[in-house]
Amino acid sequence: MSLHADNELEEFSNLMEKYINQAGEETALAAVEAGAKEFVNDLLKLPKPISEIHKSGYTHLVDSFAYEVNKSKKEIEVGWGKYYGRMVEKGTVKMKKQPHLEPLWSRNAERYQRLIIEKIFG
Repeated sequence: MSLHADNELEEFSNLMEKYINQAGEETALAAVEAGAKEFVNDLLKLPKPISEIHKSGYTHLVDSFAYEVNKSKKEIEVGWGKYYGRMVEKGTVKMKKQPHLEPLWSRNAERYQRLIIEKIFG
């Protein structure tokens, strides 16, 4: 992610830590999960570049976005469901980056944060 997006996420993380202390861990985790779910729903609506793969059972990369809740670590991860998603997002030596997560988060961060805060404080 860019420095700007990293700063946004760090600020958001600090804000969430403050709310977790006020609301309790389970309430805060459920609220963050609601925000993650909304983010993933928006990711799944992104336009899908045309793929030349048409075999049965194929899942387009954009359709692989998901989130995972790890209650023991008290965290929620949002990301690509395919191992090469990170390579598409960040680019490689042989391929320029095609970011999906970062631009969508940057455009809608306030909306996701408002949703989480509303879930915590009603």
